[in-house]
This record gives sequence, structure tokens and C-alpha cells, in this order.
Amino acid sequence: MTVKNAFYAQSGGVTAVINASAAGVIETARQHPDQIGTVYAGRNGIIGALTEELIDTSLESVDDIAALRHTPSGAFGSCRYKLKSLEANRAEYERLIEVFKAHNIGYFFYNGGGDSADTCLKVSQLAETLGYPIQAIHVPKTVDNDLPITDCCPGFGSVAKYVATSIREAGFDVASMAATSTKVFILEVMGRHAGWITAACGLANEGEGQPPHILLFPEIEFDQTAFLARVDECVKNHGYCVIGVSEGIKNSAGKFLSESGLTDAFGHAQLGGVAPTIAKLVQEELGYKYHWAVADYLQRSARHIASKVDVDQAYALGQAAVKIALEGKNSIMPAIRRLQDAPYEWDIIEAPLKDVANVEKFMPRDFITEDGFHITQACRDYLSPLIQGEDFPPFKNGMPHYVTLKRQTVAKKLPPFTV
Repeated sequence: MTVKNAFYAQSGGVTAVINASAAGVIETARQHPDQIGTVYAGRNGIIGALTEELIDTSLESVDDIAALRHTPSGAFGSCRYKLKSLEANRAEYERLIEVFKAHNIGYFFYNGGGDSADTCLKVSQLAETLGYPIQAIHVPKTVDNDLPITDCCPGFGSVAKYVATSIREAGFDVASMAATSTKVFILEVMGRHAGWITAACGLANEGEGQPPHILLFPEIEFDQTAFLARVDECVKNHGYCVIGVSEGIKNSAGKFLSESGLTDAFGHAQLGGVAPTIAKLVQEELGYKYHWAVADYLQRSARHIASKVDVDQAYALGQAAVKIALEGKNSIMPAIRRLQDAPYEWDIIEAPLKDVANVEKFMPRDFITEDGFHITQACRDYLSPLIQGEDFPPFKNGMPHYVTLKRQTVAKKLPPFTV
């Protein structure tokens, strides 16, 4: 029986630890040469499969693949590209199968969030229909922490550690200058529909009066009057106010406060920055001097302050994906199961992709205080274990030392395909 090759691809916004999952997949596959041949990686995600841009990871050294564990971003290139339905664009699926056939690929590992789970499910369902069965395994990844079933998502713990650290440090800065300068500081973090990253900012507050003083979640309708009253009260009581806000907060009409009118490749509304909107509101209505910052790509690429728990989980899920495939299973996502909070213990279970694709996990209401402006103890108990431990990358000449792969592609065997 011919040994099948594998195809691995990264999808969506990258994280500080997605490459750790890649290392888990590739290193584990290399331990089973009698069952998995070459692991090809898609240049720029699933687009690499459609355009037959297949990176031969067997040409990467053992040391370089190991170094992926401490390197941020997507080493093979990622993309925001969602396969349409079979009815809408059969040619895309036929092309995938043609490429898989041409390169003897029998395993498909797709590393991403909700949209990539949907793609992975479609491939697993339709490949057999198109005459070439593929074992499709989804490797979870998203800083938004909004995938169902899994206790948490790789990438989130490190973002949580970064934003909690950043808002604490900024809080010290503002407090030291508030008497004669800035009174209000706003940090905007990612989170279109789910407020997990905003909630993580709350870990910086460990006592009365400590920043952040206010958190604004997408799960809670923005109440301008209540918000302004709370800011004013905070400045008068503490001398300053630090605010963490999700990019996806909405008004009473259900519209994003920061909606720009544009859409991204997945059809999602493009958000234009809520921090300056909130800052302008505070200045116009209360007259306080302000500063704002947008964590943006910094929060998801900050490998220098990654959570060790997050790194370990990302790698373990990459390993588990290969093991699940070797057991002959299909249309599965390995997921984290929490066994206890303190000390934090977890293991890995198998989640059917049909229960994962197109399902978002939001913040439970009991994780948010009754007034809607902060996190509860239950939320702290959930979040705290995920930011534990440090896993510093090696440093060289005072800078973190990351790996850049060769990314050499194999010869194409098929006619060109336009995406």
C-alpha cells in the first residue's frame, strides 16, 4: 500500500503560537514515516493548495522545525479565504482534489478558527463524493477564543497575557501623570462578537481602584449615559480612568460603534477603530484629557511574552491531530478539556467538526458583572490558568531570535488555477 502524504495549512489571523501547532504536526508526522510520507504546507493557507504552491517541509531541518515552537506569525503564510459551497463553486473543490491526487495527499490538517473549521468539514464531506477520500482534521487556533467545545483556543492565552500586562503597565503610567495630564486611557483589543480578550484585560485589576476600571464587551449593549457616568465617577474617586474595550461593541441599534462600511474576505464588517470613538465621546461630554491605543497586531504577535500554557496546548493539539488521523478518523477537531482550575489540569478530547463549524462561543453572562462593566470571580477563575508560565524565545544581540524557513515548493504537475 502506498504511503500517503499530508497537507498542512494555516488560516485566518495568525497568533503567537500557531507555529507551535505546525511544529507539533510536522514533528509527529516525521515520527511515522511508514504511515505518512511528506508533509506539504500550503503557501498562504488553502490558497496554496488551489494554486499548487506546496512547500516541502521535508527540506526544513530538524532544528528549524523545532524553532517554530518559539516563532510567532504563520511560518508558511496564512490567508483569509473561505471556500464557497459546492453548489456555488464546484471548481474549487475539484481543483483541491486534483492537487491532492497529483501529490498523493491523503491527510489534510487545517489550522485555524471557525471559518477554517467550516472549510475542513466541507472538504471531509465532499472529497469522497468527488472520488478521492481525504482524512480532514482541524487544528484549532484563534485569539478570539470563540470556538465551541474546546475549553480555550490556542493563541488566546498569549494574547490574554499580553493585554493584561499592557493595560497594567499603561495604568501605572497614567496614574503617575494624572494630576496634571491624562485622565482617561483607552486600550482597544480584538473581539468582534466575543469579549474574551477584553475580559483578559480585567486580570490586571486585583483590587479596589486598580486599572482597568471599566471594560466594554460586545456581549453588552453600549449604554452611553451609564458609561459616561462611570468614567466621571472613576476620575473623581481615583484621579484617572483606564478602559479596556472590544473592537466589536455595539449600540442599541445593533451597529458596531467602529463600523467602517467595508467588509473583509470572509464578508465580515471591517471595523475601523472604536478607541478613538470612545475617546472623542469622553472629551466632548466630560472634557477630560485622554490617550488611546489599539493593540491590533501587537497583541497576537507578542511571542516574547507568550503564555507557557498556551504554547504547550498549541503544540499538543498539533500532535493530537496527527495521532487522530493515524487512527483512521475523519472530520475531527482535537479540543482542550479542563479537568480542574487550580492547579490547572487539562487533556485532549475529540470534537466532531459538524459541532464546531459555524458556531461561536460567547462570554457567559455570569462572567460579566451585573452592571456590565467588569469581570466576575468566575471569569477570573476561568482566565487565570490560561496565562500561567513563561516560555521565552531565545535572544540574540538583545532581540528575540526567530526562524525563517526555506519554504521551497515542489514542482507543479497541473495547469494553473486562478483564485
